[in-house]
Amino acid sequence: MKRFHVHLHVDDLARSIGFYSKLFAAEPARVESDYAKWMLDDPALNFAISTRGSQPGIDHLGIQTDDAAELATLKARAEAADMALLDEGQTTCCYARSEKHWITDPQGIAWEHFHTLGNIPVFNEAAAPAATACCAPAAPRGKPIGIAVKASSCC
Repeated sequence: MKRFHVHLHVDDLARSIGFYSKLFAAEPARVESDYAKWMLDDPALNFAISTRGSQPGIDHLGIQTDDAAELATLKARAEAADMALLDEGQTTCCYARSEKHWITDPQGIAWEHFHTLGNIPVFNEAAAPAATACCAPAAPRGKPIGIAVKASSCC
């Protein structure tokens, strides 16, 4: 099974948790001081919010897979379509250890394809300043991802 993923940056975590809990009629599956995540089954959605971005709004979109084979299929599809791809391999972010790669759409929106391997007690195991944005790789809007990624890339 695959699950659609949306990660938003928010200004007020508590207020946003209240709003999205009502919208989804569900409490978050995980809440931290800077992050909350809902794992919904109907629709199949991994919806995350955090206060780590420089401005409110969409950080990135993605597809979460249940297993490594599904992730490999998504990677092969992106490679066959000659999409610029950044393969992070195993990494940590958003309180999870994952295997992941990134692509960027023609508008510059980052798409994360990932398979979660387990939970971790910190947002990201890599040492990075808390003020930097997490998650989406650094890529100018409208241009495909090259190889450069922010040191704190994750989610």
